[in-house]
Amino acid sequence: MTAQWNDSQPIYWQLKERTIAMILDGTLPEGSALPSVRTVASDFQLNPITVSKSYQALVDDELVEKRRGLGMFVREGARRKLTDSEREKFLNEEWPATVIRIRQLGLDVNKLIESITEEEGKS
Repeated sequence: MTAQWNDSQPIYWQLKERTIAMILDGTLPEGSALPSVRTVASDFQLNPITVSKSYQALVDDELVEKRRGLGMFVREGARRKLTDSEREKFLNEEWPATVIRIRQLGLDVNKLIESITEEEGKS
């Protein structure tokens, strides 16, 4: 995680979103421990209350669980839950805006798909 924060959202929310991204990409696999509140606060020069608020939001979303005396851990099924909700969000919120933008720019959908296929072939 980088230590750059933007002013458009509260820092605790940005930290939550970064943690979600780490769960989605496998950096934080299910069952793994999250870094301690103190470690994150120290590493990113944040108030520990900010980190705790972020972690509590993850607990509230049932993505992370508290284990008394041990810390916070990514819950089993968290990645699947996130993938499902992120797909739904993309299809319902982001994709319609993308379609509008594609039309505004007069882009050829077939060429866009070809470019995706070409990129996948390179990796």
